[in-house]
Amino acid sequence: MTLDNLRPYTVGIFKPVVRVAIKLGLTPNTCTIIALIGAAAAGVAFYLNEVALGVVMVAVNAVFDAIDGEIAREHGTAGPKGDFLDHALDRYADIFIITGIFAGPLASWPEGVFALTGVLMSSYLGTQAQAVGVGRFYGGILGRADRLVLLMLAGVLDIIIPSGVYGMHSLGWLLVIFGVLGHFTALQRFAHVWREIDRKDN
Repeated sequence: MTLDNLRPYTVGIFKPVVRVAIKLGLTPNTCTIIALIGAAAAGVAFYLNEVALGVVMVAVNAVFDAIDGEIAREHGTAGPKGDFLDHALDRYADIFIITGIFAGPLASWPEGVFALTGVLMSSYLGTQAQAVGVGRFYGGILGRADRLVLLMLAGVLDIIIPSGVYGMHSLGWLLVIFGVLGHFTALQRFAHVWREIDRKDN
């Protein structure tokens, strides 16, 4: 990990989707909003224990989240407003999906809160680095692309083994993983920013 580092190599994979989206007249902000709707639908589906639908909606979120920036670059309209909207709605997407999992029958609130705080803190520290003048930093063991892929894999595993593994659904176990790796990623990012601030001060 992290799959976010592979984004420059996946541009070619999404090119056909980007072309179709442009022909349909979709703007980058429209795609960002569709991604959020996909995440909200995934959260509702997981809450209702409709795991297959949840996995599909996570895939919708992943695809539209991947192409909004590419469409902006194709149009030459990439800028701070779109970037700000994308990051703000990504956090809401994380909240919708994770809350949907632990609010329903797939997990319980301790795993959910643990996962949510880990994911939000790692994301916060990635952008806070820019706020203190170090520059945005998305390093660490668990990025957003990793989380989306793991969500789809855990969902598929829950479909195959609906009774769960060792007394808990696969998506429940995934929330534990998100909590552990999310907080570890937050610590990695904190350490990086702290070192960079020291380096700049010296």
